[in-house]
Amino acid sequence: MLKAENITKSYGALQVLKGINLHVEQGQIVSIVGASGAGKSTLLHILGTLDVPDGGMLYINNQRLHNNMKAKDLNRFRNKHIGFIFQFHNLLPEFTALENVAMPAFIAGDRPEEQIKNDARLLLERLGLAQRLHHKPGQMSGGEQQRVAVARALINKPAIVFADEPSGNLDSHSAEELHKLFFDLRQELNQTFVIVTHNEQLADMADFKYEIEDGVIL
Repeated sequence: MLKAENITKSYGALQVLKGINLHVEQGQIVSIVGASGAGKSTLLHILGTLDVPDGGMLYINNQRLHNNMKAKDLNRFRNKHIGFIFQFHNLLPEFTALENVAMPAFIAGDRPEEQIKNDARLLLERLGLAQRLHHKPGQMSGGEQQRVAVARALINKPAIVFADEPSGNLDSHSAEELHKLFFDLRQELNQTFVIVTHNEQLADMADFKYEIEDGVIL
């Protein structure tokens, strides 16, 4: 599903990643842990094609990425094959839960509008948000907003979902519910997750846990 080989990244004189190798199979949940500044988020952004490595090779679904791909082709690949969940939701405040979830599918443009809305509704219902379809983010709790963000990440049926501190802004109960949700989705959809987290409980639940220190995997 995902293969990263000898990924390096520097910002000026600071070398953040020093040759990262990482393999993820379909249906696996993988966690990445490490101290602040160790390179976790930098690696996640490169794996998710939001940033470009200085060296190394990245494959998702046997497609080599960053290899002189045009920006529009990379954007199209990202929209179709990759989902993202961030700590601070990044929901659009002027749109409802249903509209936020549907947005990536509207951008992809490969389904009729009514089908997209129905797919978004089914996802939100599956995640326990049947009564929140037409609520805007400001009308929902933090845990509800994060579940909307999970539904948005899944709307295009991505090959892999990257999550950057997904429970870092939630209370302990909401965080526990979110962690359970990831494993339920893996069971139901065979969904693949790569999760950067400081939450040791979530990290230890994963199929594989990678620890980064000083730009390398221990």
